[in-house]
Amino acid sequence: MQTNFEPKDRRQFLQSSFAATAAATMGSYLPVTAAEASGSMTLGFSTYGSRGITTEAVIPILAKTGYDAIEITCTKGFDAAPENVSVERRKLIRQALIDTGLKLTSIMEHTTPQESQEVNDANLARIQKAAEFVSDITADKQVVIQTVLGGGSWENKKNLFVEQVGRWVEQTQGSSTIICIKPHRGGGVDNPEKALWIMDQLKHPMRLRMVYDYSHYIYTGLKLVPTIKQAVNKTAHIAVKDTVKLDDGRFHFQLPGIAGTINFATLIRQFYALGYRGDISCEVSGMVWSKPGYDPRAAIKICYENMSKAFGLARVPRG
Repeated sequence: MQTNFEPKDRRQFLQSSFAATAAATMGSYLPVTAAEASGSMTLGFSTYGSRGITTEAVIPILAKTGYDAIEITCTKGFDAAPENVSVERRKLIRQALIDTGLKLTSIMEHTTPQESQEVNDANLARIQKAAEFVSDITADKQVVIQTVLGGGSWENKKNLFVEQVGRWVEQTQGSSTIICIKPHRGGGVDNPEKALWIMDQLKHPMRLRMVYDYSHYIYTGLKLVPTIKQAVNKTAHIAVKDTVKLDDGRFHFQLPGIAGTINFATLIRQFYALGYRGDISCEVSGMVWSKPGYDPRAAIKICYENMSKAFGLARVPRG
């Protein structure tokens, strides 16, 4: 498979340039200490925002742009849903990851627990197929399978969430994946505290973690740094995008760095200082990619420019 991706040395040069600019302009940021400098984060892009481009085709595009990592969306109806990815395509995806050096950090699924046993069994089957897909396309360990848990009243559904999330963790034992639940604005689980409660009920299994996405917390009274400190020890994946509050009180998601409502340099710096060494993944909301004229290639470029700059301002190394 022929590829055309940006060499790592050029990527590292760009990162160094951002860091040098940051040092000259952002004196309020503390320097990275020798202890903190051990390890690095990755900057990734979720194929949730690359609809219209096949998974095997988008991998070299992301690598050429400069990304370090990728989240592959396996939700039903998407290009990489397990039922859409033949054995041959899995080989192509695996080879594309090898050729480019792009790291697979996460699989996005949307499997929401319901009162129906039939639905819950189907959800479990999807989680298991996602784990199988991971083993087919990469030798990387600790790949996240992330999912929201859906809407409804927290009080009415919290025990159902515990029961079904526990099944997902148990039934994927032996795989190299981590089950990762994502608090979501307007969902039954809408903040880190509720995700932590679920983990507590399940006695904190090693393979259960959460996604941190401040776009779902902003304007709810939850502040950036306190939620980072609350969630960091159980965070295995970070998604980034902007949120704006409209005049009618509704919220709208935008590409990360477009609206300037979230200080992503602070987010990166805080997580790094507290020991997080995972992925910062650019997520394009359906509110964006569903609009007429959406260009996934332009979004890939804009997200990279904005978030690589945030890394430079934070003075945090990328792997």
